[in-house]
Amino acid sequence: MPDACVPSVGILHAQRICQGNRIPPKSTLCSNGANLDLSAHRWFGLAAGAVRVAELRTTIYTERWDMAMAFTVNSLSKVFPGFNLYRVLNKARFCRRIRVTSVFNSTSSSSSGGNGSSSDSPIPLHTSYKMGDFDLSHRIVLAPLTRNRSYNNVPQPHAAVYYSQRATEGGLLIAEATGVSDTAHGYPDTPGIWTKEHVEAWKPIVEAVHQKGGIFFLQIWHAGRVSTCDLQPSGQAPVSSTDKGVTPGLDGVEWSPPRRLRKDEIPGIVDDFRLAARNAIEAGFDGVEIHGANGYLIEQFLKDQVNDRTDEYGGSLENRCRFALEIVEEVTNEIGSHRVGIRLSPYTDYMESIDSDPDALGFYMANALNKFNILYLHVMEPRVVGGTVLQGPEDEIPHRLLPMRKAFKNTFIAADGYNRSKGNRAIADNYADLIAFGRLFLANPDLPRRYKLNAPLNKYNRSTFYTSDPVVGYTDYPFLEEAA
Repeated sequence: MPDACVPSVGILHAQRICQGNRIPPKSTLCSNGANLDLSAHRWFGLAAGAVRVAELRTTIYTERWDMAMAFTVNSLSKVFPGFNLYRVLNKARFCRRIRVTSVFNSTSSSSSGGNGSSSDSPIPLHTSYKMGDFDLSHRIVLAPLTRNRSYNNVPQPHAAVYYSQRATEGGLLIAEATGVSDTAHGYPDTPGIWTKEHVEAWKPIVEAVHQKGGIFFLQIWHAGRVSTCDLQPSGQAPVSSTDKGVTPGLDGVEWSPPRRLRKDEIPGIVDDFRLAARNAIEAGFDGVEIHGANGYLIEQFLKDQVNDRTDEYGGSLENRCRFALEIVEEVTNEIGSHRVGIRLSPYTDYMESIDSDPDALGFYMANALNKFNILYLHVMEPRVVGGTVLQGPEDEIPHRLLPMRKAFKNTFIAADGYNRSKGNRAIADNYADLIAFGRLFLANPDLPRRYKLNAPLNKYNRSTFYTSDPVVGYTDYPFLEEAA
């Protein structure tokens, strides 16, 4: 491949782009663009570079990405002094006329032997990544998934099988939502981490994941008003930021009316998260994820359609975020910021948890979290709104989270609604650093390998998601060889 400059095909595409943006291209351009007037045709050159970047990305299965990028930067630097790759990529996205749909075509086999991959040219989801002190071998994360198989809130031996099945060398797993106290649970048989018994029960599960080379974080959680009196100590009312209840869900669950937390009780809840984080590290976990999403207690403070408080924990955006940030501060002080992540869902309406300005909420939290230098921010896409699943083209990713991604300084994880195609595109476009998969990973314990080979996937069985069976719908999903 020559290393002189942008090929003529890139110039031709750039001319079309410039015409679309009302920038008159020079008609006398030679193939290497040597007589391009940078000052007069600044965006013309950047667009040409963007096209070249896009063209090189189509070779991702036959040439290494870093080589392609090095070639692009080297080439364009010779043509355009002061060339900036990021400006080119941003211009390409802005124009939206550069869309190489064949890059992640699941049927592409010209250079991969029919499996959509090659040993020396990994798909974006299978590129390595440095997350703080952790060296990840790929970008595929197991999302935290409630499974209701921890009898009497105690993790069980079958969880060691479940999680180790999904562990890979250098792969990140996030364990299911785990209660920080006896008031934290919203569903039966969800695990806890507030007693010595819980800590000891988690240890062999964590060890099983570590033996496979996996990196294991525990999601620590308080359900708040999404609970019932029979799950609370002494049959008391669930606690929340408010005394407004949640209407029955699609499954007919009658949530008990909550009790508004007194201001003097809030520090105790914050401390429960701190102790839970300490217990998680004692159990061997590599870190914790604070559950601030899905309509649970933290989000009941964050969102203005739920939080109707008039004290310093309600009202303004800053006040509504105070509870979440106090938890982050206490947890990071206890176990170190390098072991802490948080999950947020400003755009979703789970459990009637809605905010009138989710853009402002998400952006504020992303910026505020930088103060604590936590390891990662895990954010859910606005895939479900008003009970409706929002669907777009299979390989198209939304851009609603982009301001949060740009505001947050460390690792950014996107989740909800991703498949292989969307995940690859999100990583390639730098929309996220990692992609979390839930139901697909649940049904495919070897999901990273299947994505690498572009192999068929098992279908998940929704009816077994929340049953108590220690095998069916839990550890009996077949691996690739077993399914063949």
